[in-house]
Amino acid sequence: MAQKVLLDRIDRNIVNALSVNGRMSMAELAIHVGLSKTPVQARVKRLEQEGVIKGYSALIDRELIGEGHLAFVQVKLSDTRSEALASFNNAVRQIEEVEQCHMMAASFDYLLKVRTTSIAAYRRVLGERISALPHVAQTSTFVAMESIRDG
Repeated sequence: MAQKVLLDRIDRNIVNALSVNGRMSMAELAIHVGLSKTPVQARVKRLEQEGVIKGYSALIDRELIGEGHLAFVQVKLSDTRSEALASFNNAVRQIEEVEQCHMMAASFDYLLKVRTTSIAAYRRVLGERISALPHVAQTSTFVAMESIRDG
């Protein structure tokens, strides 16, 4: 488990502002949180070094680039001992179509967010890659018809 980082009100305001607009300049961020640029830069650098800010990314319209098929996959494993979980975790990281993978406290073990170009492409990923992951016993797929809020 990672050790919690204590954030004050200004740190939280910085994190919240950057989560909405990661391209915000340090000058804009300074105005937003009520400090000058130099202390804001120092705080952002510290938040990055402590791992609070993991990185920056762009929100992509996946429909426009032909990756509009979105499915959520429940995965049940045949073995949930530590070694089996580690094996699954390492292998699922290798499937580029899996955007997110979460271990769940539910009637299944993992929930995957899988993005592909089409239902046919998804079927191949499911059959050849996800179902072949270590210790997979069963999968259930839920296809998103529309994304109301994403990112």
